[in-house]
Amino acid sequence: MKFKFTIRFIALVTISLFLFACGTSKKTLTQTPELHPKREFRGAWIQTVGQSRYQQMNSAAMKHYIVDMIQKLDYAGINAVIFQIRPEADAFYKSDLEPWSRFLTGKQGKAPDDPSFDPLAFLIDECHKRGMELHAWLNPYRAQSSTMSELAPQHIYWDHPDRFLKYGNQLYFDPGLPENRAYIVDVVRDIVSRYDVDAIHMDDYFYPYPLAGQPFPDDNSFNTYAASQGFAPNQRGDWRRNNVNLLIQQLKLGIAGTKPWVRFGISPFGIYRNKRSTPDGSGSETNGLQNYDDLYADVKHWVEKGWIDYNMPQLYWERGHKAADYTTLIEWWNAHNFQQPLYIGQDLKRSLDAFELDEKIRQSRALSFVDGNCYWYGYLILENYSDVANILATKTHRAKSLIPAYKHMHEGRPKKVKKLVEVFTEDMHFLTWNSDKQSHNPETANYFVIYRFRKGEPINIDDANKIVKTTSDNFYVIPYENGNTQYTYVITAVDAFHNESKEAKIKVKQ
Repeated sequence: MKFKFTIRFIALVTISLFLFACGTSKKTLTQTPELHPKREFRGAWIQTVGQSRYQQMNSAAMKHYIVDMIQKLDYAGINAVIFQIRPEADAFYKSDLEPWSRFLTGKQGKAPDDPSFDPLAFLIDECHKRGMELHAWLNPYRAQSSTMSELAPQHIYWDHPDRFLKYGNQLYFDPGLPENRAYIVDVVRDIVSRYDVDAIHMDDYFYPYPLAGQPFPDDNSFNTYAASQGFAPNQRGDWRRNNVNLLIQQLKLGIAGTKPWVRFGISPFGIYRNKRSTPDGSGSETNGLQNYDDLYADVKHWVEKGWIDYNMPQLYWERGHKAADYTTLIEWWNAHNFQQPLYIGQDLKRSLDAFELDEKIRQSRALSFVDGNCYWYGYLILENYSDVANILATKTHRAKSLIPAYKHMHEGRPKKVKKLVEVFTEDMHFLTWNSDKQSHNPETANYFVIYRFRKGEPINIDDANKIVKTTSDNFYVIPYENGNTQYTYVITAVDAFHNESKEAKIKVKQ
């Protein structure tokens, strides 16, 4: 890892350098989008909270299930798996800070039957084998999704019950306490330091969704900290937003100080603010729950300050929805995300039932600053609900796609691969190559892209249809056809920020 790179990057995230004007260079939805974009984020959420399937598996069965899961998602064209590893201050990975999740083994604190099995490490390996990303999805504040469940003896609640609040039938870290922010940052830094995750991901759960007639019970922390932090008694909303702002900023700095190439993404509720709620009328033409006013999540501020590396609002409504029209919202976010990485959260079931997934994806591809989509929920793809896996594989994602480059983090390219050669053995025909790959230097090769062109075809690596494979391996087994068909293979290296190298070419017969 280059020291100068670390210093440069941390400097970038500690000051606000993103001074882009809102709404500039916006495309209209009447323009024809690219049918098979080479660069497109294609994610799938795999939630574990409330899931019983993992509890019924031993470690061997779970490994088999994970392999099958990643293969099915890969078939459907997914290039980023967003897996929930911390549903309620517990873990789907080995941790000295938090207990094993009850959604993994059936009882919180109970380890898998195979002591050597680490689900997160196994997931990462299976994704990276196929050139896919693994985003570790955490819930920051939720400590118990149901107070009827049993907390393990090693759960942090038992050491510090005064740092938690009960709201409805759930238990939460009090967001107003600095020690809770510090603890959550420690958890994230622990994950980033020990696992080769590509990103840390959080969704829409910050301050909890409001319950009718039940104020969130944070009087103690408000009375303790608000005045000293400059907030008046009538500014509880501003104080709460500041608490979340502090957490997001500290998380970004914690990640950057540990592994600067690991991204931090947020998937907020789909409405930032309704137009009627904003004095300047800058909100969207919607009428629903709001991030800013109800969940105290000032997502726009985080994007503007560079505290998050991608924004993925959950636009789960249908086109024409009276309170929250999909088209209205995607255009609003496109115009108000400071030209930074923006992906759209899609509700598969509602879109498939309404036969409108094609149009939603078309709209996302027609806008200048929307760079991809993520599908809720991923299990629908695994079970091929309404033929969705086949639809994605043969239509929506017919051509493979690379994740858009994170040029706000690093703009450059890895070195071209070297010594690209064709090898024959008794029963195999394959290509091999060398690269400058260094596991702890994100500017070097992270994975490779293999393109194939028929004899006489122009070499154009911008054509996604020519991608045959993405892989972390530095070899490719060539399928046999008739031994006489000539192709040109092109190999490129891609760094951890998804910047692509120059091409290396070789002609073969297969």
